[in-house]
Amino acid sequence: MQTIRRIVHGSSAAALVLLPVGPPAARAVTPGDAPPPPVVGGDRLGAAGVQVAPGAGAPALPSGLTGKSWVVADADSGAVLAAFNAHAQLPPASTLKMLFADTVLPRFPADEVHRVGWTELQGMGAGSSLVGIKEDLDYKVEDLWRGVFLSSGNDAVHVLASMNGGVAKTVTDMQARADQLQARDTHVVSPDGYDMDGQVTSAYDLTLFARAGLRNEEFRGYCGTRWAQFPGAFDKNGQRGSFGIANTDRLLGKYPGLIGVKNGYTTNAGATYTGAAVRGGRTMLVTVMHPDSSPKVYDEAAALLDWGFAAAGKVTPVGVLAEDRAPAEASVRPVTEAPSAPAAPSTAPPAKPSAAPAAKQADPVRAAHTAADGPGAATWTAVGLCAAVAAAGMLRLRALRRRAALREARSGGRPSEWR
Repeated sequence: MQTIRRIVHGSSAAALVLLPVGPPAARAVTPGDAPPPPVVGGDRLGAAGVQVAPGAGAPALPSGLTGKSWVVADADSGAVLAAFNAHAQLPPASTLKMLFADTVLPRFPADEVHRVGWTELQGMGAGSSLVGIKEDLDYKVEDLWRGVFLSSGNDAVHVLASMNGGVAKTVTDMQARADQLQARDTHVVSPDGYDMDGQVTSAYDLTLFARAGLRNEEFRGYCGTRWAQFPGAFDKNGQRGSFGIANTDRLLGKYPGLIGVKNGYTTNAGATYTGAAVRGGRTMLVTVMHPDSSPKVYDEAAALLDWGFAAAGKVTPVGVLAEDRAPAEASVRPVTEAPSAPAAPSTAPPAKPSAAPAAKQADPVRAAHTAADGPGAATWTAVGLCAAVAAAGMLRLRALRRRAALREARSGGRPSEWR
């Protein structure tokens, strides 16, 4: 058996290196060494090459597939029907914006208004895709998200990241969200997916991001929008104009039943794509990464979607999509609500922009042991509850202030900054 490793050298395209590895039972283990971690989704997904287990009447996989990695999965059951190098680590391009949305979208109400500052539009990579945001203009959060999903606008990503406390904090939050989703192949360096040294993900992880996102009604709405009007500048008469934007997903509106999700392209990543479609009450997910040529990503995704619908019930799953380990409803609570329990570090809105990394989520097993160790555990629990009440009160106060500012803006006033 072989496993795939990724080696990144500077900003150049990285190579896939096949390293021979024996099965876990055959490996020499020094007494006291920890066993190797299990493969997320099942052992077969950690093996190189095509993984499929056809039964009677199962169709053959599409011929001529050139993607370096791909996955076909049932979104509802989580069953992986077939895969090719599912955990190969590759640069993500703009498909990483799905993880960005999984992380940040629940934190701001769609109708919140934000005035864009000059600094929020700095630091984007050369040649970045842009929706056309201008400084010193107000934008609704929902317009910013249309810029992210339809135009793959890195400018919209950077503005939303600034609202979330800055790019550095957002990268940390995204990594924490990836950990919750058990996306262990993903290393986040930039929130927009732009080529950066060491920034990688996998077809398996991208499929996890899409599945999690589609459970959010707003995410599903944005990724399935084909076109929209985006706010423009003011004319000489003081009237604000708008311009049309269209979704760059070439399968949307063309492949029957397609509901999204996200496409991407960079020089290093090549073309990447995750798509979801519904047919006969079943939702199928497909991810394809780095085919021989960029246009092929759509052809190969469509062919694999067709195969997935035809093969469902006729193949034995070769793996499973890992479940989200986030607390129930933690990823859908709007920031204007005061939580009834202390929020996780990666979901609480910051008081001020900060580049400080968010704390990693505590290991629940370790936390259980810590709470039970030694005298004084009850005392620390009481202190934690008091802190939680105080935090909830502060969040509630901030929510009231934000609503007051919104009323002021609608009545003619203009808050200087919204966070």
